[in-house]
Amino acid sequence: MYIHATNNNTIIHITDLAGFTITKTSGGMTTKQSRLKANPTTAMFTAKRAAEKAKEYGVNTLYVRMKGKGTKSSPVPGPGSRAAVKSLSREGFQIISVINTTKIPRGASKERGGRRGRRV
Repeated sequence: MYIHATNNNTIIHITDLAGFTITKTSGGMTTKQSRLKANPTTAMFTAKRAAEKAKEYGVNTLYVRMKGKGTKSSPVPGPGSRAAVKSLSREGFQIISVINTTKIPRGASKERGGRRGRRV
């Protein structure tokens, strides 16, 4: 199971071990207000919707990979990732491992402004 949780949306993608998609849901499919797509409550309902589809296919154990938009100061996924994992464990899935695969920038491109900085 892949959770892509940013500050704007939460996307939950469940695949089998070969990588074929079983179900894919997002916060935008659950709520109409765009400001609530990354809300933990919306992520909980999104995970519940994905769990129902996965149970139809006979899935009962999950490996979870969380990913978000990482910055140098905070390389953590968005607010909906923990709520989604908690909701799936309540649905009866056995969660084997939870891995954070958020990319951390190591160095960056040169800032604009030259040697003395940007003059305002």
